[in-house]
Amino acid sequence: MIAVALVLALLIKTFLVQAFSIPSSSMEDTLRIGDRVLVDKLTPNFGDKPSRGEVVVFHDPSDWLAGEPGEQPSSNPTVRGLQGALSFIGLMPSAHEKDLIKRVIAVGGDTATCQGKGPVYVNGKALNEPYLFPGSTPCGDRNFGPLKVPADSIWVMGDNRQHSADSRYHMGEPGGGAVPDSKVIGRAITVAWPISHWKTLPIPDTFTSPASVAGPSH
Repeated sequence: MIAVALVLALLIKTFLVQAFSIPSSSMEDTLRIGDRVLVDKLTPNFGDKPSRGEVVVFHDPSDWLAGEPGEQPSSNPTVRGLQGALSFIGLMPSAHEKDLIKRVIAVGGDTATCQGKGPVYVNGKALNEPYLFPGSTPCGDRNFGPLKVPADSIWVMGDNRQHSADSRYHMGEPGGGAVPDSKVIGRAITVAWPISHWKTLPIPDTFTSPASVAGPSH
């Protein structure tokens, strides 16, 4: 029974849901440092592409995390072993993970721009972004565009714009700051821990209303 349970847990981690830890303030107040989120890995495994407004976890596309430390393992050998076992079966984030989490602002084929104090425009439509960290401005401290997001890629930004080294900061790299869809692990669907911060992570209305964002969608 233990063996069956472990196999099922591994299958769930590989194909369905996995836990990830929030390492920085780049997604505040939506996600706080130390939050544990559950990530839906099923839809990407079936070829579904990221959609505008989703909060997604993705592999570092081109050394975005160079020099950034990951979560440190516990100094207690027993706790460290338990953490390793639980992360192996997907019940805890790995202490060695070097993945990122951001919000999808635009998808392949979209035109995005942000100048001055904003707002962010996607396909000529202004985004209403109530999820931004209090005091943040839509463009943060880095203007961009107008630019066209490459096919099969996404343009990502943190909700804490002044403290998020997202697509805006990697425009001089291959892909122009866009993240290939193939790098996306899955969509963050809920904050699972701590209990006091439990919540789901729905797509904001500004991305789902036809009057807000025009153009191709996935």
